[in-house]
Amino acid sequence: MTLIDVFSAVLLIAGGIFFLAGTLGLLRFPDVYTRLHALTKADNVGLGLVVAGLAVQAQSWATMGKLLLIWGLVLLAGASISHLIASRALQRGIRPWRR
Repeated sequence: MTLIDVFSAVLLIAGGIFFLAGTLGLLRFPDVYTRLHALTKADNVGLGLVVAGLAVQAQSWATMGKLLLIWGLVLLAGASISHLIASRALQRGIRPWRR
């Protein structure tokens, strides 16, 4: 294995850990707002690390550009959907969790 392979593997594993953390936050946090926060932040960072790990292994600039475009579109979609879910929860009267 070359140094690039090791670096790529580290990025991919770190991305997987962030995905796992987001999933645990989704399952463990008490209300919709904290769950959305955990899920969107962890998934965006996790996908960024996975894209970086794949971009290191990419054979061309076009492939790297496509990966970055996918990441950007997922960032926009995740933010938009999270906003819609939080707005709808507020409209339905779901209050944020208080201690």
